[in-house]
Amino acid sequence: MPTVGVLALQGAFREHLAALRRVGARTVEIRRRKHMEGIDALVIPGGESTTIGKLLAEGDMLDPLKTRLQSGMPVYGSCAGLILLCKTIEGSDQPRLGVLDATVRRNAFGRQVNSFEAKLAVPEIGTAPFHAVFIRAPVITEVGAGVRILAEIDGRAVAVRENNILATSFHPELTPDLRLHRYFTGMCGACAKQALDRERANV
Repeated sequence: MPTVGVLALQGAFREHLAALRRVGARTVEIRRRKHMEGIDALVIPGGESTTIGKLLAEGDMLDPLKTRLQSGMPVYGSCAGLILLCKTIEGSDQPRLGVLDATVRRNAFGRQVNSFEAKLAVPEIGTAPFHAVFIRAPVITEVGAGVRILAEIDGRAVAVRENNILATSFHPELTPDLRLHRYFTGMCGACAKQALDRERANV
């Protein structure tokens, strides 16, 4: 199983760590640049995207992480993590990783008091609906040609994938349903195999 680094600067990182361990992944808390060594994948939790982005920049982690993601390291971002992954954030020039070819709108469903839960169809992970928790959630308003929409609510994209990048507007780590975390670790295995195949082809 992969070693998954969970960005632990702010937000719901503990819940992601617990979910990943339950599906068998090794985990590392990423607080400093040196903690990135040896990880096979990354999870960016929900929280305050502006704060997380600022802390990444101050810790000199933004560019090194972006380079690793662009080279194919799997990454999953939930809520604030989704925002940080997108190339374009409506009305904001905040620090971001900017590796997902998509445009995101922050707080698209309203403020904290407008948080809600919903049953979502996510065919990629199975036929049973996924119980999704939305907290000050963003939505993706535009995607590039290489981005697949995995789930929508009221016609708005709330889960997407582009190659090694998975992102959701909602918080699967706040539910007992492990299917998205299991799906992500499966992505990690597939990406590792592809990298090995490329390496062998270049020998």
